[in-house]
Amino acid sequence: MFIGEYFHTIDEKGRIAIPTKFRSQLAEGVVITRGLDNCLFLYTLEEWKNLADKLSKLSISKANTRAFSRLMLAGAMDLQLDKQGRIILPDYLRKYAEIKKKAVIAGLFNRLEIWDEGKWEKYKTTTEKTSESIAEALEEL
Repeated sequence: MFIGEYFHTIDEKGRIAIPTKFRSQLAEGVVITRGLDNCLFLYTLEEWKNLADKLSKLSISKANTRAFSRLMLAGAMDLQLDKQGRIILPDYLRKYAEIKKKAVIAGLFNRLEIWDEGKWEKYKTTTEKTSESIAEALEEL
């Protein structure tokens, strides 16, 4: 289970350290891809296989299904943590998420999200201000 917020710096080679507490869960490798809200999604191999399997079962006759599958699958890359527990964020994914030097890794149960620090703070501030209305809308689900 991934939870919490972790602040990191991207080095000159585009590497980011994965929080120590998560490294053992990611030792077999990870898959990183474009996420929603202009962040990156990072999955364990097992979680990625589950997601990819679900996406492969969606109908390709619907434009939104094709678009979402392309966003997630075509943008994906499998990576290994180095000996220091870092991964290299591919250039095209850093550009997509507009991650510059400072980043936040947020744990969201079955995945990690990697955000540009400024974008994360803005998103979090906006969401915190509307948390009551969000909670009310979710109650209907």
